[in-house]
Amino acid sequence: MTSKTTTAAASGTWKFGDLELTRIGYGAMQLAGPKVWGPPRDRDGALAVLRAAVEAGITHIDTSDYYGPHVVNDLVREALHPYPQHLRIATKVGARRTPDRAWPAALSRDELVQAVHDNLKRLDVPALDLVNLRMTHTLAAADIVEPFTVLAELREQGLIRHLGVSNVSAEQVRAAQDIAPVAAVQNHYNVAFRADDALVDRCAEQGIAYVPFYPLGGFRPLQVDALDGVARDLGSTARQVALAWLLRRSPTILLIPGTSSVAHLHENIAASAVELPERALRTLDALAAG
Repeated sequence: MTSKTTTAAASGTWKFGDLELTRIGYGAMQLAGPKVWGPPRDRDGALAVLRAAVEAGITHIDTSDYYGPHVVNDLVREALHPYPQHLRIATKVGARRTPDRAWPAALSRDELVQAVHDNLKRLDVPALDLVNLRMTHTLAAADIVEPFTVLAELREQGLIRHLGVSNVSAEQVRAAQDIAPVAAVQNHYNVAFRADDALVDRCAEQGIAYVPFYPLGGFRPLQVDALDGVARDLGSTARQVALAWLLRRSPTILLIPGTSSVAHLHENIAASAVELPERALRTLDALAAG
């Protein structure tokens, strides 16, 4: 596997209006300290990963001001500002951090407005390319209306270019779409956890990006064994196989695997060059059974 020579361009791109992203991006959450709190163990290494992502052609970096808190956005700005013209930064609001390192909801008008302005300031941009509203502890359609309306108003003010939703039900996606265009859905989904299959297909039909979180996590031991077996047959890694399956699953799936390692970053990018034969696909498609 030519992990050091494959660029993000090999994954293709997805476009929504003037927002164009490589299908393999980079999730910056892991650059903070343990439990996404405090500074990184290796600050220079964190900056190097961000720069390597851009050098490899990635145009989609995912972050949030509550990662750290503030730490990751500060790293993104230090490593990459002034930002390359093609780079797009997605951020997330709707939660906050407490001293016990919890992630309570922060969905009031004042909290959302403050979060948007915090992201603008820390990233040092006049407008945010993509803001995902993270919902917490509710899948009811009615509960997304008020907070998403606040973000829609900030979009009308020119502070946000595109809106997305995270940790949501299909009903909440529809409710949000009644308020403003939804460019992206960010939910838990991977080769073994496929509760969102119908929503993945619906997003593809509508040209909406589906951005899975935990694309490489939560597998049971037998599922790990199956992934390892496919990877050995293909001369790839299990991580690459899991990511390659997602890229094949839907043309609007975008990946943001996180890492604090330049080597793992290149390994993830190289997943776009992994071809999955029918035998491998049958094995992988069976992972969610039961």
